[in-house]
Amino acid sequence: MIDIGIIGGSGLYEMQGLQVLEERTVKTPFGDPSDPYVIGEIDGTRVAFLSRHGRGHRLMPSELNYRANIFGFKLLGVHTILSASAVGSMKESYHPTDIVFPHQFIDRTRHRPDTFFGDGIVAHVAFADPICAGVSFLMGEAARAAGATAHMGGVYVCMEGPQFSTRAESHLYRSWNADVIGMTNLQEAKLAREAEICYATMALVTDYDCWHESHDDVNIEQILEYLRANATMATTILRNSIPRAAARKRDCACVDALKFAILTDPAVIPETTKLHLAPIIGRYIR
Repeated sequence: MIDIGIIGGSGLYEMQGLQVLEERTVKTPFGDPSDPYVIGEIDGTRVAFLSRHGRGHRLMPSELNYRANIFGFKLLGVHTILSASAVGSMKESYHPTDIVFPHQFIDRTRHRPDTFFGDGIVAHVAFADPICAGVSFLMGEAARAAGATAHMGGVYVCMEGPQFSTRAESHLYRSWNADVIGMTNLQEAKLAREAEICYATMALVTDYDCWHESHDDVNIEQILEYLRANATMATTILRNSIPRAAARKRDCACVDALKFAILTDPAVIPETTKLHLAPIIGRYIR
């Protein structure tokens, strides 16, 4: 069994310390994931690593096939996903190279499929608490134990991109008391919840967006510089979190998120839809 999935984002395209066993191409009803899954072991725990943007960073945030990425993890048997991504800071006290473990999202995206449902089946999962708190806290503990400056909780604004914010937008998000801003994690969290997979994200601060008067506006050169500085720390946190996440008792709401969420009468759900979604809905509808 592959218990743990790792999604690496900008600057974290591979997993140091991963004893690679194979690369596996996974086909899903929603198309192809971003890349083949790298299957391996870290300290005796079987994991599947996925490069979010594809190796070589080929895919924009709006081009990512979020449904295929998460469905692929489900097909592999993954029950917990640990995500890492670059973010901008909306707070004076969150400095570049700090790490934030957000627990909430604000959606500013426009063009992204973010549900497995439709095509004759309707489900409404609870999403008030979009991050698996148990997994997030254990990652936060691993970060502090490694010596990182870690901040637990907070609000992640998920913007469309690929352009960065205007200055007016940046100030608006600060007025909402947002903590960080990024382009990828919300859809992953929504789909993981529908798939009954625990999901938490490690947000690596690289810049102050464009609101901070005494700092340069965000640019790719600056982002990559801070990501390189933090890559070793991020890898250490993931390595130390993986065994604990694999052994953790899953007593959270993620485990049976679909139990009361599917509204459609099973008798009218198309057989093709049942077949496609069987890895997700098979516990409840046959």
